[in-house]
Amino acid sequence: MKAIVFDRFGGPDVLHEADIEVPQPGPGQVRVRVKAAGLNALDGKIRAGMLEAVRPTTFPAVPGGELAGVVDALGEGVRDVQVGDEVLGWSDTGSYAQFALATTVAPKPAGLDWPHAVALPVAGETAERVLDLLGVVAGETVLMHGASGAVGTVAVQLATARGARVIATAGPSNQDYLASLGATATVYGDGLVERVQALAPDGVDAVFDLAGKGALEDSITLRGGTDRIVTIADFGARQLGITFSQGSQERSTARLAALAQDAAAGKLVTAVAAYPLDQAAKAQQVSDAGHVRGKLVLTVG
Repeated sequence: MKAIVFDRFGGPDVLHEADIEVPQPGPGQVRVRVKAAGLNALDGKIRAGMLEAVRPTTFPAVPGGELAGVVDALGEGVRDVQVGDEVLGWSDTGSYAQFALATTVAPKPAGLDWPHAVALPVAGETAERVLDLLGVVAGETVLMHGASGAVGTVAVQLATARGARVIATAGPSNQDYLASLGATATVYGDGLVERVQALAPDGVDAVFDLAGKGALEDSITLRGGTDRIVTIADFGARQLGITFSQGSQERSTARLAALAQDAAAGKLVTAVAAYPLDQAAKAQQVSDAGHVRGKLVLTVG
């Protein structure tokens, strides 16, 4: 099968197409003919070797942690999924490939296309996990740094669905986009504390940092301490006494299925920018640069 691999750490240019063996599903796994692979900032960090101490890489490596596609083989013990089912979920092997293995998948609704389906697994799980960690409830004000990406797009909508008000930061080109999702938008950078204080004179109740670009000090100022601040992007968080939330292995098929139904029904909006599989290096270059609106997706086949 065709796959995108890297044989050494480096920039996006280390990614290249290769022919590798089709993986065989083990107990509890399904094999998926991939139609779309999700691209996440984590992929670039792994490719660059930044996470080698905690997540060792075996070369050649296939990137990608989420997929959408058609089940074409079942491992021993699989009962709730059938060959031919259209699914979305998390890949056990890299998803930048024609085939990938998965343990946790949910059914894809007929009204949801492949690129928008693959925008949900990581973003949905991450957004809900952090909002739960923060304890966000109705009537509160949540500040989200760097909210125009895939996780932020979902997090803004889930927070407002809880009855919270969201103040979201992004670059100038994404202000209208955030407003369309239900957030009060403002730009990041110098003067952020004063801008947020003007928008929320009574203060912010919680902070969700998705940017990882020096926003934590301002967050501490706005909160008057480190309580109820969570980042998924700033590796210096622990030095400041702030919670860094990493991906969870407690993935809910039922919750992912519900998010997919909401997306198919238009109740949950996702935005995608799709690239063909052979342009994975270009897509990762875009991801590494930041300022992405919504989800970067690789289309396969």
